[in-house]
Amino acid sequence: MRWMNHRMARNYRRGIGPAKVVLLLTTIGRKSGIPRVTPLQYEEVDGLYYLGSARGTQADWYRNILMNPQVEIQIREQKFTGAAEAVTDVGRIADFLALRLKRRPLMIGLLMRLEGLPLRFSLTDLEQFAAQKALVVIHPVPSIQQI
Repeated sequence: MRWMNHRMARNYRRGIGPAKVVLLLTTIGRKSGIPRVTPLQYEEVDGLYYLGSARGTQADWYRNILMNPQVEIQIREQKFTGAAEAVTDVGRIADFLALRLKRRPLMIGLLMRLEGLPLRFSLTDLEQFAAQKALVVIHPVPSIQQI
């Protein structure tokens, strides 16, 4: 995956790829201390950036955030720092997934069905699905220039 992330990040910086749904997240490696860049799908809600982890709490970028919640985000040409809030509450994750399904029903619906969510699902099904996932909310930190 690391080589694919590197390639996707390089293309993203060149303006190639799904910039409307993907951002670049830079975390600090929890073992190495080296910056790690991961392209991730996101949703922006009221100035906050929501990132879902399909691998749940086992995703490397998620585990890096637990060790150091200070991150950098790049969305198209815009870069900023943020404070990451790790979310494991199943209700909040289910709400996030419902929002993603509402905003991008075809893409997200297909991805979630490939991971086992039934075609016709209940709130209970969605919460059981959400229990396997994790969520991060990025709170942008104003830079000195913005103050």
